[in-house]
Amino acid sequence: MTLKPFFSSSSKVWDDIAWVYGIEEAGYEGWEIVADGNYKLDNPECLKKIKEVIASTDLGISVHAPFGDLNLATLNDPIWRESIRQICTCITHASAFADRITIHPGYLSPVGKLMPQKVWNLQKEALRQIGKCAADHSVLACVENMINVKEFLCQLPEELMGMTEGIEGIGMTFDFGHANTLGKVNSFLPYVGKASQIHIHDNHGSSDEHLALGDGLINWAVVGKAVCEKYNGIVVIEGRSIEEAKKSLPVFNRCFS
Repeated sequence: MTLKPFFSSSSKVWDDIAWVYGIEEAGYEGWEIVADGNYKLDNPECLKKIKEVIASTDLGISVHAPFGDLNLATLNDPIWRESIRQICTCITHASAFADRITIHPGYLSPVGKLMPQKVWNLQKEALRQIGKCAADHSVLACVENMINVKEFLCQLPEELMGMTEGIEGIGMTFDFGHANTLGKVNSFLPYVGKASQIHIHDNHGSSDEHLALGDGLINWAVVGKAVCEKYNGIVVIEGRSIEEAKKSLPVFNRCFS
């Protein structure tokens, strides 16, 4: 199967957009826009610069929706509604140039821990509303599995699939770097054919370091074999710099082909 390498960097969201041209120069086929900081799609000036880069390169585009201080599972109703609104606003703008938008699930607040079932229900309802917006714009909003922080929802493949199953407009992003912080990389491999998008980056298993491929402990040969057998689409390599993008690409080419 043909896998297309994209690059993304959440650490660059406040940098000048000129760095993005280095993605294509490094040999990548696409850019995943992290829609925050200087890349917020609801900011006309930011959006203008993004469209200029898209028009002047051959990069394919996917989008990662904003997530800072948002919570799709909060019991605080105004914040819950605002979180949904911001995700839907991102989807509306992103649909002009992308068909996949990755979103983060919510998390348990101190109050939410007292009513976990209500929290899960709120998350499910948020996805129904987001899914309708995504379907209306002919895109998929892909819920991403989260890192080993006990308050986060959707850390395990069964949780992710159970939360998203049957909701129109909603898909899944499998993040193998996140999975490794829980020691669950192998748990995701049997289901990789169900993924709508894949994120990869390395770490040593204890925190979300976002290292270049090969700089951590993930066995990329094993992951790559499973992905190549069951998945056909883009693979987003997440890193902190163009230098790490260049370091990761040979590992990707060796293990994901």
